Amino acid sequence: MGEVEFEARTIPAVVERAAARFGQREGLVDGDIRLSFAELAAAADEAARAYVASGIEAGDRIAIWAPNMAEWVIAALGAFRAGAMVVTVNTRFKGNEAAHVIRTAGARTLVTVTDFLGTDYVALLAEADRPDCLEQTLVLRGPVPAGCVEWDAFLARAAAIDPTVVAERAAAIAPDDVSTIIFTSGTTGAPKGAMLRHEASVRAYTAWSMVVGLREGDRYLIISPFFHTFGLKAGILACLVAGATMLPHPVFDVDSVMQRVDAEKVTMLPGAPTIYQTILDHPDLDRYDLSTLRLAVTGAATVPVEMVRRMASELTFTTVVTGYGLTESTGIATMCRHTDDPETIANTAGRPIPDVEVQVVGDDGKRLEPGQPGEVLVRGYNVMKGYFGDPGATATTIDAEGWLHTGDVGVFDERGNLKVTDRIKDMFIVGGFNAYPAEIENIMMRHPAVGQVAIVGVPDPRLGEVAKAYVVPRGNATVDEAELIAWCREQMANYKVPRTVDVVDALPLNASGKVLKYVLRQRAAAAQQD
Repeated sequence: MGEVEFEARTIPAVVERAAARFGQREGLVDGDIRLSFAELAAAADEAARAYVASGIEAGDRIAIWAPNMAEWVIAALGAFRAGAMVVTVNTRFKGNEAAHVIRTAGARTLVTVTDFLGTDYVALLAEADRPDCLEQTLVLRGPVPAGCVEWDAFLARAAAIDPTVVAERAAAIAPDDVSTIIFTSGTTGAPKGAMLRHEASVRAYTAWSMVVGLREGDRYLIISPFFHTFGLKAGILACLVAGATMLPHPVFDVDSVMQRVDAEKVTMLPGAPTIYQTILDHPDLDRYDLSTLRLAVTGAATVPVEMVRRMASELTFTTVVTGYGLTESTGIATMCRHTDDPETIANTAGRPIPDVEVQVVGDDGKRLEPGQPGEVLVRGYNVMKGYFGDPGATATTIDAEGWLHTGDVGVFDERGNLKVTDRIKDMFIVGGFNAYPAEIENIMMRHPAVGQVAIVGVPDPRLGEVAKAYVVPRGNATVDEAELIAWCREQMANYKVPRTVDVVDALPLNASGKVLKYVLRQRAAAAQQD
């Protein structure tokens, strides 16, 4: 793959380019909403003018807490056009988790919904002590509580602002300016906001689109949530770059996915391996016409070689690729290429993308040869600007030479393909979502019966891994396992909640008092075999 060229260097410039280049081609489809690229750009500018009319200044933060939907796209693109940064909030978060993100980012505006899967995000936030920085809450869909503004009423404010004001705001954005703050938890507990730049995002997902083969006229079912780099950058932004139609999908359900592939003639369907496996094994597969499917991007879990072969032989995929990245690297670092064989695609995360360096180092920080496992380091334009408001954590993660220390263990093969084998940090992946033991432990320590707690990830046939808690009771308290799990469900996103709790007299510690997580993993593995 040669040098990647890109014309636009900021996200607002990409929106303008898409409107000019792809014009009347369908840009965004969600139920009754069908917008061309030109109409999408106009809708984004209307939202931008409404933000300006509402007092939003360049550099302000706008938080979006909502599922994949057309209004999410418009709200985000409008924020970018107004010169603001978008702060994404995980739709699975409880009120206290969302409040932490909004408060830490200092977001002045929240864009949200009140009726997603029976959940009212405004009510959740009110119960969790609404952040003082928040000046207005805009409701995209659902009943509008007192003190909030309905989305159409908000958009009506745009009439007071001359379009040239937004055009000037957009033109004033520098390529190195921060576009997005996406929070990712660290093993120290509290989530940290990774600041991702405009040009880095555009450049990375121009390269990504070329590697994948995404092209004008493709129809892209976006299952990955918009609050994540994959949904926002490899989804919304990649579609704008390539001229592909965005089809937001709010909740993964294999039947609804197959229905939309059939009805909307979807060509691009990225997702975790379980999505494709479930489709391949679905008893009603023959009921749907899935013959338009061409492109797949997978990862975040083990990818079976046989599944890759079946995607080509039993479905119509001509391109299946995998890759590796993390939020701090704008979601991308390495990728397989469409010319790779099924074994390479299934067993590795491919080679570094153009103009990005990836190396594996030992404990002494020196580069290791192929075949030798060590920590994966990434350096290049894609590395985040830092953690918002946390220079200490930034300095710990990005060294003086610009290398991002991922905390992942990897090994290169002789052909330069990276295989990520383990995690130095204790993070584990639950159904595609990163779960961080320290964060879960910090929350559980607030329970009155919990004296000490250690979380490890254990294998799960459906979700890949789930949390298991080892708890030492506080004082003479009695830990009721069912009650503690129920309490956790009220305090944290469901993917973080321990599925099992073992009450123990003591946790295994090393000489310095650190919990020996590997001992607990061994104990959990032995228990599963019994």
